[in-house]
Amino acid sequence: MSTPDAVPVSLAEIARIAGVGRAAVSNWRRRHDSFPTRIAGTDVSPQFSLAEVEQWLRENGKLNGVGRRELLWPRFEALGSRNESGLAIAEAARRMRSSRARNAHPELSAQARDLAAEAAKLGREEGPRETFEFLLQRWLETHVRQLSTTPPPLATLMTRIALAVRLGPGDGGLTFIDPACGTGHLAAAAAQEYDGPGFELLACERDPALAALASARLGFVAEERDVHTRIATADALRENPFALASADIALCNPPFNERDWGYEELATDQRWTHGLPPRTEPELAWVQHLLSHLKPGGAAVLVLPPAVASRKAGRRIRSSLLRTGALRAVVSLPPGSAQPHSVSLQLWVLRAAADGPAAAPPSQDALLVDATRFARLGTREPNPDWDALGSFVLTALATLDHSDQEPPEGAVRVPLLDLLDDEVDVTPGRYTASMTEPSGKELAAKWNQFGSLLTDLADHAEHLSGLCAEAGTSPTTTTVGDLVKAGALTLSAGQQPPETTAPTSGAALPLLTVADLLHDGSPGGLLSTNSAHAIAEKGDVVVAGVIRAFQAWVHEGPPMAVGPQLYVLRVDSEKLNAHFLAGCLRAPANGRQAGTHASSSSRVDIRRLQVLQLPMEKQVAYAEAFRRLSAFETLLTKADGLGKQLAGDVNDRLARARTLVPITSSRERTGP
Repeated sequence: MSTPDAVPVSLAEIARIAGVGRAAVSNWRRRHDSFPTRIAGTDVSPQFSLAEVEQWLRENGKLNGVGRRELLWPRFEALGSRNESGLAIAEAARRMRSSRARNAHPELSAQARDLAAEAAKLGREEGPRETFEFLLQRWLETHVRQLSTTPPPLATLMTRIALAVRLGPGDGGLTFIDPACGTGHLAAAAAQEYDGPGFELLACERDPALAALASARLGFVAEERDVHTRIATADALRENPFALASADIALCNPPFNERDWGYEELATDQRWTHGLPPRTEPELAWVQHLLSHLKPGGAAVLVLPPAVASRKAGRRIRSSLLRTGALRAVVSLPPGSAQPHSVSLQLWVLRAAADGPAAAPPSQDALLVDATRFARLGTREPNPDWDALGSFVLTALATLDHSDQEPPEGAVRVPLLDLLDDEVDVTPGRYTASMTEPSGKELAAKWNQFGSLLTDLADHAEHLSGLCAEAGTSPTTTTVGDLVKAGALTLSAGQQPPETTAPTSGAALPLLTVADLLHDGSPGGLLSTNSAHAIAEKGDVVVAGVIRAFQAWVHEGPPMAVGPQLYVLRVDSEKLNAHFLAGCLRAPANGRQAGTHASSSSRVDIRRLQVLQLPMEKQVAYAEAFRRLSAFETLLTKADGLGKQLAGDVNDRLARARTLVPITSSRERTGP
C-alpha cells in the first residue's frame, strides 16, 4: 500500500503523462505484470506511485516526446491544500523571473518551497511563462468548483468594449483597475489589447492565493512590455486600497450573491452617490465602487447576474444610474459565456460624465443588446461563437453616441421615459423581443414555405402509402459482421477526440459526435487531419451506435471525422448499394435487436445489425424507397419546426394587436 512520501496519480493522470488515452493505460496494466501496483484508491479508481509510474514508463519507452511539466504537476496537487499549491505556483513564477528571489511566502511548507524551486529551475529551462501558465491552468481545472474565472475571450471582449466606450484623449497613457481580479484574467487581457504608451495596472484581490497568482501572471506581463503594476491583497469594498486612484477603464467580474459584503460598516460610505445598496444587492455596490474610481469620461464593464437588472430592491439605484447617464448599455450574453454556464449573464457598460469639450448632457436613452442567440449548444457545455458575438456587440455599441444610427437587429435604443417606470427593468430581452418579430410580409413568406412543405409531404405520403411489402416467408438476411468478412464493406469506429479538438496547425476536418446528433445534427468541433481515426467520405454510410441517437445515413458532404459510438461503413459498390444498406440498418427494430440491453443509453453492436440479402437490381429499387422515406422524415422535421415557429410568431402578434388584419399570401390573387 501507500508509503508516506509517495505521490499518488490516477489512471487519467498517467494517461496525460504518457500522452495517450486512459484505455491504453488500462491495457498496459492488464497486459504487463511489471506495471506498478496500486498504492491507494479503489479497484474502480486506483492510484499509483508517481515515482514508480515514471520509472515504468521510462523503462518501457512510453515517455517519448512528453515534457517534464506533466510529471511535475501531480506533486503540486499532492500538497493537498488549495492555498498552499496556489502559493507554491506563484512562488515558482517569482523564482523563474529572478533566480535570486528570497523571502518565500510564510505559509509555504518546506516541501512546497523545495517544489517551487524545482519548478522554477524547470521553467528557466523550458520557458518561464509557458511553465507558469501550464501549472496555473492545471490548478484552475483542479479547483474549478471553488473558483470562478473570466474566460479569455470574454475578458478580451470586455476590454474592447471599455476602450471603445471611454471618452477623452487616447495618447496620454492609460490606467486600468480591477477591484476583484482573481488570477488576473481581465488585467492580462487589458494589457494585451492596449497598444499605447504608459499603461498602469491596479488590481485588488482578497484571497491571498489568487492575489499571489495574479501578481505572478502580471509580473510576466510587465516584463514583456512597459506596464506598471500594483497588486493589493485586500477586500476592495471594505478596505479600498486604491481609494485615491482614478482609472480610464475599469473591468470587474465581482462575486455574486454575497450577503456579507460590508453593508453595516459601509452604510455612510461616500461611494454610494446613487444610493446605499441594499444588503441583498452587493452587485450594485461593486457598480458604484467602479464608478467612484473612473476619471471623467472613463468607462467600466462588469459581469453581472441577470437578476440585477430587474430585482425590486435595486430599482432606485438603477433609476439613478439611468437618469445620470452612468449606465449606458446592458448586454445579455449567451449561456456558457462564463460561470455559471447555465445562466445568461449580463455585461453592464458604465461611463463617467466627461469634462471640458467632451462634456455632454446626460443621454436620454440606453442601449440594450440581446446577444443570447450566439450560443453554440452542440457541445457538452454551451460554447458561444465568440467571433460573431464580439463583432455584433461592438457593432451595436458603435451606435451608442450616434442617435442618427440604428443599432443592428437584436439591439435597441430605449428612451429613459420607457425605462423609468415602477420596475426600472433593464433586461434587454424585454425590449428586443418586439423588435425581432417578423413583419406581415415575412409571415406570409413563412406560410408559403410551410405550404410547400405540406405539398411535398403529401406527394411522398401518396407514393409511400402505395408501396406493398410482401408478407409470408421470412426474408433472408445477413449481418454487418458477415458483410465485413465477405469484403462487401469495411467498418471503421470513431474514437475519443483529444481534449482540445481545435487543430493547432494544418488542415482541419469537421468532427461529428453523438452530442451533435442529439442537438441539430451538425458537426460541432474541428479535428486535425493528422489525428482523425475514422473519416466519412462522400457515399459512406455513417451509423450512430447508441440507442438514444440510433440512426444510419449516407454521408453526402465533404470528408468528416466521427467521434466515439459513431461508425463509418464503406461499401463495395459492386456488391452493395449504400442507400439500400443505410435503409436496412436504420430500422428501429434492427437497432433494438442489436442493443446490448434495454436502455436508451445502451450501445448497439454494429456487427449484429441485420441487412437483407438481395441482388443488386432489387437493392436499387429498395434504395429509391429508402431515399423517399428519408426525405419524408426530413420534411416532417422541417414542417414541425416551422409550424411551431409560425404558431409562436402569430400568437405574439395576436396578443399585441388591437384588430385582426388578414395576411395576404402570394398564392392568393390580388386585385388590380
